[in-house]
Amino acid sequence: MRVVIAGGHGKIALLLERHLAGRGDTAVGLIRNPGQAAALRAAGATRAGVHRYLLVSSMGVDDPPAVGTDDVWAAYLRAKRAAEDDLRARDLAWTVLRPGRLTDDDPAGRVTLTRHAGRGAISRADVAHVLAALLDEPRTAGATLELVDGPTPIADAVRSAATP
Repeated sequence: MRVVIAGGHGKIALLLERHLAGRGDTAVGLIRNPGQAAALRAAGATRAGVHRYLLVSSMGVDDPPAVGTDDVWAAYLRAKRAAEDDLRARDLAWTVLRPGRLTDDDPAGRVTLTRHAGRGAISRADVAHVLAALLDEPRTAGATLELVDGPTPIADAVRSAATP
């Protein structure tokens, strides 16, 4: 499978690219921070056509920023929401993933993945594994899903999140 990895989550993109390369997929990474280019290049990203689009967004984009929210964080949430809205208007097989607070913990392999997961944390490695599983489940196209640590194995969580 050919995959384009885009977004502002450089560590997740690198983890996802390594995971995909390990299973024989070809991935290309699009990044906004030039400092991440060497690491992504070293992991083997190449040019590819777009078949499926996964957007890593953020929890909290549906509501206006709370009073007193840091201006930078508020702008980040507004930009994530604008990216989601733009993506939904395109003729692509897209899925929006909204992870909870990101950690550098080892992957647990168990998550909660649903439309409204509630607040919580999730390791970047588990986010990468969920993204790879979403690529393999076309019935998640058109879904916006929240992700936090939980009790369900990733494959089962993705299967449950798929629309019939």
